[in-house]
Amino acid sequence: MAEHTIAKVIQVEDKNIYVEYYHTFEDRPTIVFLHDSLGCVTLWRDLPQKLSEAVKCNVLVYDRLGYGKSDPMPTHERPVNYLELEADVLNELLTQLDVKDAILFGHSDGGSIALITAAKYSDRIKALICEAAHIFVEEVTLKGIYKAMEGYRMTNLAERLAKYHGDKVDSIFKAWTETWTKADYKVWNIEYLLKDITCPLLFIQGEADEYGTMEQVDRTINHVWGKTKKLIIPDIGHTPHKEAPEQTFDAAKDFITKLK
Repeated sequence: MAEHTIAKVIQVEDKNIYVEYYHTFEDRPTIVFLHDSLGCVTLWRDLPQKLSEAVKCNVLVYDRLGYGKSDPMPTHERPVNYLELEADVLNELLTQLDVKDAILFGHSDGGSIALITAAKYSDRIKALICEAAHIFVEEVTLKGIYKAMEGYRMTNLAERLAKYHGDKVDSIFKAWTETWTKADYKVWNIEYLLKDITCPLLFIQGEADEYGTMEQVDRTINHVWGKTKKLIIPDIGHTPHKEAPEQTFDAAKDFITKLK
């Protein structure tokens, strides 16, 4: 076993995307971690490496444009289909790194990107782990975002996020909150894509998720064609891998281990 680690920027449409690729195991899949609306590589903490070692898979983590060590967004204004466009960026990264057998592990926005990628680029996706993903907009989602906006104004959240995103914090926060709360975003829905997903899917959701209901889980599972499993964790919210780390880790490990 020879470890080959790449930490570099990759150009996609003339923008620098920061990636870390740990290629440790020959002829094994690569787990690709996709962060949420305020996340980045660093905020996954030790989960990628821990899971990699447990299931003997390679790992790819990256900062989306505007986040972490990647280039800033040219503007915080996003089109309604921005998550679909993020799937295209991911496919380009997988192509440049020659990753052909990917297991996508996405949280929130990252979970939605994982679903879209598996639908559009199914030939290179082996399996999906979706954590609190969205496939349509709910009122509870908007309520949670408005509460986050108030917290951003009234607390030191911006200062805490600056540790990971530097002076890009205001831009990514506006990109998330202003996109999801604008009138034309209410029609966003990716259910039409789910029929094209044929790989196995594990959907992990906190029962008290402040940004989505169980309808996100059930409608996703009902639309995809691959084998599905769900883990609903009581008494936790939107971030199972932080709020219930052992349960989330064990579920992901068991799911990946049983893949053929």
